[in-house]
Amino acid sequence: MRPLLLLDVDGPLNPYGAKRTRRPDGYTTYRMSPPTWAAEMRYWMSANGMPHKRVKPLRVWLNADHGRALRALPFDLVWATTWQHEANEFIGPVLGLPELPVIGWPEPRPEPDGGVFWKTPAITEWAAGRPFAWVDDQITAADGAWVERHHEGPALLLTIDPGTGLRDRDFALLADWAAEQGR
Repeated sequence: MRPLLLLDVDGPLNPYGAKRTRRPDGYTTYRMSPPTWAAEMRYWMSANGMPHKRVKPLRVWLNADHGRALRALPFDLVWATTWQHEANEFIGPVLGLPELPVIGWPEPRPEPDGGVFWKTPAITEWAAGRPFAWVDDQITAADGAWVERHHEGPALLLTIDPGTGLRDRDFALLADWAAEQGR
């Protein structure tokens, strides 16, 4: 069985932390209005006295080469993103990815405990002991320690700079780690 590669969108695939006026090389700008995000924005605007203001589409930067690079890795790909199922509708097609499984998040989101990212317990539970690599921009050492204590199988937690997104060295590291797992 191949290891899992758990994918966050914002940060690893959409380098939202890059300068707003300079799209990173190799990326294309997309304007997207995922229904969940648009509903959250309408709620926020209404709560802040702007109930009739138009919700502008979300700016998303994506690099189509990432889809080919992800498909070439010896992993089973899984969405581990707040985009949830909307990643299959909006992100996957741009990257040329097939429909992927989606990790569902607890509602309401739990408060971080001891610096542990709220996604970490759900990811560990979902992986159920299966080897996994996880790419996200919010992973810290506290998450690594938590996974080490609560996950029976091998795990690689790879923190991605949200200003650059996934880079060639990240893909190389993922491929090397998968090879070490005997896959």
